[in-house]
Amino acid sequence: MKTFFDILRGVVIGLANIIPGVSGGTMMVSMGIYDTIIGCINSLFKDFKKCIKTLWPYALGMVAGILGLAKLITYLLGTFPLPTNMAFIGLILGGLPMIVRKMKGEKTGIAGVAAFVLAFALVVGLKAIGGGSTADAAITLNFGQMIVLFLMGVIAAATMVIPGVSGSMMLMLLGYYNPVVGSVSGLVDALLARDMGAVLSCCGVLIPFGIGVVVGIFAVAKLIEVLLNRFPGPTYCAILGLVTASPVAILMGLSLSGITAMAVVVSVIAFIAGTVCAYKLGGE
Repeated sequence: MKTFFDILRGVVIGLANIIPGVSGGTMMVSMGIYDTIIGCINSLFKDFKKCIKTLWPYALGMVAGILGLAKLITYLLGTFPLPTNMAFIGLILGGLPMIVRKMKGEKTGIAGVAAFVLAFALVVGLKAIGGGSTADAAITLNFGQMIVLFLMGVIAAATMVIPGVSGSMMLMLLGYYNPVVGSVSGLVDALLARDMGAVLSCCGVLIPFGIGVVVGIFAVAKLIEVLLNRFPGPTYCAILGLVTASPVAILMGLSLSGITAMAVVVSVIAFIAGTVCAYKLGGE
């Protein structure tokens, strides 16, 4: 049963990472698995079997969420933006009590307050900057472009691991969100159609990007572990600031024009459902 719920947690993380403004790291914190995942990533080569046993359900869920449900989430965001986003806000806020419990007994002081304020401002500021339209990058498969895709993967992974910072939003700012997500959808379609030419074309984009993601995850996970060990109080305050700013950032990206009473009711239900799910998935 635990494995099943861990796979579901992975699905939520995967979906969060493909929605601009929503952070996979935030979902990990809200579901109470952030420290576990970061610790396993950093100890992967020291205790390989144990870490793989812990990580594989999350990894499987993430892949399933990204490949299997990307189109569904895109449809829901386009057709029912308010209820869909409110469900994710519920998932985020439902995990706040768990973060507060982790902070008990930790010394915060002025450094903690400053970390909270700066982290909160970072998330809201990035969302404000990303509010404008950005042109998609033109991708031609050559060595130089593969290096750029690798670097995009590093940047995306770094921001995905940090709670409150949306990796997909960073890709959108840099013009690589639609090309990368389009390649994921294109790969699924090509596999179903058994079009090997299209499969290879999509892999030409996704393989260097994926290698960059792996490198970025390991690099940032180590940094987070060091901060949690040396400065636990301020670090948890910063995480709390990142997480509490996430709903604000999501709401900043919503257009409330033309919202009906029924949409509001459904959104409230979606918010409650998200909160309950976060509580259940965050249970030990």
